[in-house]
Amino acid sequence: MLLTEQCYKKIDRELAKYPADQRQSAVMASLAHAQVELGWVSPEVMKELADYIGMPAIAVQEVATFYNMYNLKPVGKHKITVCTNLPCALSGGERAAKHLKDKLGIDYRDTTADGEFTLMEGECMGACGDAPVLLVNNHRMCSFMSNDKIDALVEELKK
Repeated sequence: MLLTEQCYKKIDRELAKYPADQRQSAVMASLAHAQVELGWVSPEVMKELADYIGMPAIAVQEVATFYNMYNLKPVGKHKITVCTNLPCALSGGERAAKHLKDKLGIDYRDTTADGEFTLMEGECMGACGDAPVLLVNNHRMCSFMSNDKIDALVEELKK
């Protein structure tokens, strides 16, 4: 087993929300729980989830590769996604991205040598009025990110 018993208990709670013949409806939540535990979703994890849920492995892979929230290769401890959709890009997203690239010494889809940070570009996060917007590890949205706020965020995450 690649996932812990605790992770499977969380997946079981997701599966319980659906009728037995619709267990596949819990695949997105199951992938999310696996990713929180492991940091990414490997092909082996996708296969294990498919077997556990009772659906074809290719169907799990289709979901995991369709949505950009799933990490299909290892990422840094802190994945920072910068919204680069047009409203954010025009409202400081490009500046925020350049500042992060310069500060971390990496480009999009790269990870720092120490494994701490991965930088990604993302599509609309639904917070155009709060631009520029960053998302940390798919769970924490940071709004109105000036260079000073970005510097503070990076220092906070390093601790």
